[in-house]
Amino acid sequence: MTAAPAPDLSGHYRSVVTALCDDEVVPFLGSGVSHCGRPSGRAWTPSEVQFLPDGSELTGYLADHFHYPADEPQDLLRVSQYVAEERGSGPLRKRLHEVFNKDYPLTEVHRFLARLTKSLPLLRHSSSSLLLLTTNYDDVLERAFNTEGVEYDLVTYVNEGPERGRFRHRSPDGKVTLVSSATDYIAVDPEKRCVILKIHGAVDRSSESSGDYVITEDDYIDYLTRTDLTRFIPVKVLAKLRCSGFLFLAYSLQDWNLRAILRSIRGDSDPRSWKSWAIQFNPNPLEQRFWKARGVDIYDIDLRVYIAGLNRYIEEELAANAKARADTTNA
Repeated sequence: MTAAPAPDLSGHYRSVVTALCDDEVVPFLGSGVSHCGRPSGRAWTPSEVQFLPDGSELTGYLADHFHYPADEPQDLLRVSQYVAEERGSGPLRKRLHEVFNKDYPLTEVHRFLARLTKSLPLLRHSSSSLLLLTTNYDDVLERAFNTEGVEYDLVTYVNEGPERGRFRHRSPDGKVTLVSSATDYIAVDPEKRCVILKIHGAVDRSSESSGDYVITEDDYIDYLTRTDLTRFIPVKVLAKLRCSGFLFLAYSLQDWNLRAILRSIRGDSDPRSWKSWAIQFNPNPLEQRFWKARGVDIYDIDLRVYIAGLNRYIEEELAANAKARADTTNA
């Protein structure tokens, strides 16, 4: 994909950085992040390790592998439901594990977010950290944080076994704890350390378990009807989600299930109370109407170009701050 010339988004960048500094925005990574930096015309294949699959590519792979009827709509939830019905959830999870149990290269987005945690304290006087939200199953974001040497708490939805419907917390020292009572669980605090919240589960590369994936139609029905996210998301994380806007990065709002999940997290609060932005390349008219109806400003720009511009703005702010401090010292 050839990046278009970068528009002047200095005003927007200023608003986003100010919101980040004030702890009033949560970056939300969608499956389209996998396209960031991908060579033009390149499609993901099962043997591909240079970039992640997006939602449509994962759907196509599962449909081909499990001989999904060609005349049926190719939707990830429906295809996954077909696989679970025809073969069982075990083969489905096995295939997903094979797809995501790879060291995919870090993209500019993942590296930027990991480095952002180091930049923000230099831009503001607060010591609060980032809260990052994602529906992606891969572990590229976590590996980016590990590469940058940034500690974080990982909170992942559990979709299998007796702990289904709850969240699991992995602290920087590797200790894993089930969040049994979110209102009492204060070990995860985005004001003290970065938090990565994976609301659709994730691949588990540290054990023989294939991981947890909210992916079939039944998974989503159970997720929305039987799981009260407000009871199981750690209390301090939920508080920040309800008092923040979102920076949606390559995330599609067309999926009704995701809209319902966001509404459950928000509760009765007005989504327009906190400004949100969506970065989505070439959105269709329906997508634009969805965003507009929710008071979200949408920017039609290649994600790689956007991240480069935002990073440039932050570097200029850091340089200006350093100069101001030097001038004060020398005065």
